[in-house]
Amino acid sequence: MLKQIITTALIAGAVAAPAIAAPLTVTLEGVEDRGVPLYVGVQTEEQFMKWDGIAGEKIEDPEAGTVTVSFDLPEGEYSVSVWHDLNNNGEFDMTEGGWPDEGYAMSNQSALRGMPTFDVVKVAVDADGAAITETVNYPQ
Repeated sequence: MLKQIITTALIAGAVAAPAIAAPLTVTLEGVEDRGVPLYVGVQTEEQFMKWDGIAGEKIEDPEAGTVTVSFDLPEGEYSVSVWHDLNNNGEFDMTEGGWPDEGYAMSNQSALRGMPTFDVVKVAVDADGAAITETVNYPQ
């Protein structure tokens, strides 16, 4: 179920945002040059762990190092999910033990102690916007 949710949320892409918006800047560190797409998805609480997303971007072949993307969003609270499709199959793969088998990151991931919940991973975007920095984790 988590595999489908993350895959669809990140592929969903951008849904039209209202004209009044603030930037959410997402900086990803530790990105590896794998020659495959990196997906960044943004969800509202209502969309969290479902098929919809308010914004998203697919970066076809990111270079190693740091990647920064920005989304114009209405003020509110959002989650950010990142997925590096290491085998380029269009799905977020998990191990038999339930661990990600792809590169991944999530907003406020340092606070995670189990399955993500919106309250743990949410990012508040006010009129001035918001910025987060996360490290992409890769399987060993």
